Amino acid sequence: MDALLLVAHGSRKPGSNDEIRALAERLAQTPGHRFDWVDCAFLEITEPSISEGVLGCVRKGAKHITVLPYFLAAGRHVVEDIPAELEKARRDHPQVRITSTPYLGAAREIPGLLARLSQETG
Repeated sequence: MDALLLVAHGSRKPGSNDEIRALAERLAQTPGHRFDWVDCAFLEITEPSISEGVLGCVRKGAKHITVLPYFLAAGRHVVEDIPAELEKARRDHPQVRITSTPYLGAAREIPGLLARLSQETG
């Protein structure tokens, strides 16, 4: 089983965390992805943590977990903190292949998306 774990920062505002949970649910319902399970986790402040998110995927039967860092820039969290958490998860679950995608801000589709959003008015 393949799982996708969307990893966000985490916020003291519950509504912000709920947005990430809802995004993971919408992603799970989006046709065309290859994942059997989609969930989310948070780097800090709220739960589930990255290690708890990985464990949840493992308990669902994941043999491969792809982590997608939902961050716009390659700051300390993207460059140091998330890789450290994933390395720990790999040690804790050696039977599971854990990989990571580039962070959201590095996606080549971002400029086009921003251009389209700039044309919308509220």
